[in-house]
Amino acid sequence: MEMAEDSGLDLVEISPNSKPPVCKILDLGKFKYQAQKKANEARKKQKTFDVKEIKMRPNIDTHDYDVKMRNMRKFFDQGDKVKVTLRFRGREMAHQELGVRLLQRVRTETDEIAKVESEPKLEGRQMVMVLAPS
Repeated sequence: MEMAEDSGLDLVEISPNSKPPVCKILDLGKFKYQAQKKANEARKKQKTFDVKEIKMRPNIDTHDYDVKMRNMRKFFDQGDKVKVTLRFRGREMAHQELGVRLLQRVRTETDEIAKVESEPKLEGRQMVMVLAPS
C-alpha cells in the first residue's frame, strides 16, 4: 500500500479468492476507461438482425407481388430477416390453400438467397413464415 501511495497510483485487488490474493499497482481510472473502451469496441463489431415484415393477402395481384418480392430481396441484401404475414379476411379463411400456395411460391423464389427459419403456420387469421438470409 505504501508503494502505491508513493507512486501516486492505486492498489487494485485482481483476484481476491486466490491464496495469497493478487494485487496490482495501477491507475484505476485509466484501467476502467480502457475496459470500457474495449467493451464498446466489442459491441460495435456485433451483428444485429432486424426482422422486417412483408404483409400480403391471398389474392395479391402480380405487380403488387413483384414489388413485395423486390423489397424482400433488398432486405436480404441488407442482412435482415423477413417475416411474411398473410392476412385472411372474411370468407378467405375457407380457402387457406391459396395462402399456402402463395407462401410456397415465395419460398421457391427466394430459395437461392434465403432459408426458411420457421415454416408457414396459422396464427388466428394470419399465416406467418420467417425467412433468414443465407
